[in-house]
Amino acid sequence: MTHSSLRHEIRLAVEAAHDKQAVDVTVLKLADAFADYFVLASGRSQPQIKAIGEAVEERLRGEGLRLTHREGKAGAEWVLLDYGDFVVHIFSERARQYYDLERLWRHAERIDFAPPARPPEQRVQSESDATQL
Repeated sequence: MTHSSLRHEIRLAVEAAHDKQAVDVTVLKLADAFADYFVLASGRSQPQIKAIGEAVEERLRGEGLRLTHREGKAGAEWVLLDYGDFVVHIFSERARQYYDLERLWRHAERIDFAPPARPPEQRVQSESDATQL
C-alpha cells in the first residue's frame, strides 16, 4: 500500500485532517475486518479534535459520501466517523496512547503521513515573529 494507491476518499480524509493540523496521521488497511481502512489522527486539544472531525465530515460530504455513524460529542477525547468501509478515528494524544489501535491492529498494512510542509512565506513570517519576541 502506498500513498498514491489509497482510495480517493481516504486521501481526502487525510488531507482534511492535515488542514486542521492533525498530528500522527496514519492509515491502516485492515484484512478480514468490519472495515477496510482506519484513518487515525490526533489533536492537541478538544477544540482541535472537534475541528478535525468537522473538516473531515465537510470534505467527504462535499464528495457525496454519507456518514453512517458518529461517536464523540463536544469535549470528547475520541471522535469516530464511520463511513461503512472505512472509519476515521480522531484522538487526543492521551486517548490514542491508551487505546493503542496501532498495536491492536499491528498486522495491518500501515502508512504514516508526515505533516505537510508549511509554505515558505508562512515559515518566514513565523521566524520573524519568533525573533521579535
